[in-house]
Amino acid sequence: MQNKRGISQAFSGPTGQDGILIRKATVFDVFDISRVLVASITDLCVADHGSDPKRLAPWVANKSPQDVRDWLTAGNPVLVAEGHGDIRAVAQALEDGFISLLYVAPEAVGQGLGRALLARMEGQLREMGHREAFLISTSAAQDFYRVQGWSPTGPATECLGLPAYPMRKLLQAPG
Repeated sequence: MQNKRGISQAFSGPTGQDGILIRKATVFDVFDISRVLVASITDLCVADHGSDPKRLAPWVANKSPQDVRDWLTAGNPVLVAEGHGDIRAVAQALEDGFISLLYVAPEAVGQGLGRALLARMEGQLREMGHREAFLISTSAAQDFYRVQGWSPTGPATECLGLPAYPMRKLLQAPG
């Protein structure tokens, strides 16, 4: 599988100055993506699920390698950020201007991967003609999004029995 990932990387573009490679995910990445999603939710979102298995289970239930494979074949690309040759962050922006995924592996927090992926998705949405983007934040991620220029759009709602915070960002034209 490493050779197949290497082939994918050869066609994904150069690695950034800071050693971060952002590329479209492939079916060869499903196990690594699933691992990052589950670890990030389990370890970094404790403020949301309180380490309660009953609150955590519904959140990770659709993050299996098969679920990730289904996402990859559904048409909206999933992006991954690699550092040191390993997938360390996962993101997805939908055609309707909604960012549906942005998760960083616990061991990669603070390395700029989340910021890099968010900026890439915002750029993609801007290129699609969107003037604003939307997402639902966790309690744990609200401060991260605010620092990146996102604003709350209303009171908390509920998603999978957990608090969910709707946010939006006006997308500036490049230049």
